[in-house]
Amino acid sequence: MQPVILALPRGGVAVAAEIAKALAAPLDIVLVRKIGVPYQPELALAAIVDGDPPDVVVNEDVAELSGIPPDYIETQTRQALAEIERRRKAYLQGRPRVPLQGRTIVLVDDGIATGASIRAALKALQRRHPNRLILAVPVAPAETVAELEKDVDEVICLRQPEPFFAIGVHYADFHQMSDQEVIALLEACAAGASPPASAPDEGN
Repeated sequence: MQPVILALPRGGVAVAAEIAKALAAPLDIVLVRKIGVPYQPELALAAIVDGDPPDVVVNEDVAELSGIPPDYIETQTRQALAEIERRRKAYLQGRPRVPLQGRTIVLVDDGIATGASIRAALKALQRRHPNRLILAVPVAPAETVAELEKDVDEVICLRQPEPFFAIGVHYADFHQMSDQEVIALLEACAAGASPPASAPDEGN
């Protein structure tokens, strides 16, 4: 059975589309919204991961140390789910989701820095009972790759530079992809066409 290629929008879709084309595999997306600690938004308290049903992945250590009440996570979850639903409708245009149970899943992003979103997505995907779970990225810190290897059957990472500075320095074109570019890539893959070449947005 073909693997399922799952992309983290937006940048991960451009990389995943090429993998899906090479493997003649279906392409779908995983939408992740982080919930930060109120007084330190960059610190991940929890994450909401798109799915049927969606998954709430709570960082229990952060929740305990920060003393954030459960109703805060509940309120933020509702808001995150509303944004996930908006993006899903925009990106998928009503196309059905690809079944995941019992399949080989390849989760793709354009690179990994801290790995917070990837970790949340992997935990949620494990609950879908895949046959195998593979993480594929072009570039990531070696230390992060070593940590993520515990959560998957295999990690494929082309470059693990030390020291690691930023994902963008490893790309000739690392512009911020627009929603329109993501939609075009997903539509092309769904139709079996070659992914369209993405172009930088004006002003980005």
